[in-house]
Amino acid sequence: MTLEAITTFIRFSDSDNTSIEHFKFQNSTTTGVIDYVRPGETNAEPYDFLPFIYSGATKSVSGDNIESSLTFAANPISIGYAQEARENGYLVEVNTVLMTPTTFAPSRTLTTEYWIASGLNYNVEAVQLSLSSSIDAVSSFVPNKVLLSKNVGALPVSSRISNV
Repeated sequence: MTLEAITTFIRFSDSDNTSIEHFKFQNSTTTGVIDYVRPGETNAEPYDFLPFIYSGATKSVSGDNIESSLTFAANPISIGYAQEARENGYLVEVNTVLMTPTTFAPSRTLTTEYWIASGLNYNVEAVQLSLSSSIDAVSSFVPNKVLLSKNVGALPVSSRISNV
């Protein structure tokens, strides 16, 4: 029998994609932090333990709404984190990672998803932070982003394109 270990890493950031320092969590190692190198990065960042369940993307029947959620145990700490994320509209990066079963060191990133904290529900047992796509298909709203050379490389300076 093969043993596979999977960990979910969540990282919250503001609208400028600046990481919120105390908002990086993983849901597998209770005894300490896990250092994880995000895809495209070279430096490892420490992720503290926080018990949560990530439910992957779900789409409505009409295809106009893609959402996901993070569910936490209801306590003052998790309610505070979820409320702050929702009130500030934090961006949420979710990395699902295959771990080395014997050492629990990150082995390979399986998926990376990007969401916006969009809603909050809670009761005496759980806190659910709703995550939605940053693109609203109903109103065709796309977040304002500008292509910059530092982000995408060389950009054309005219509309004339040739393929010689």
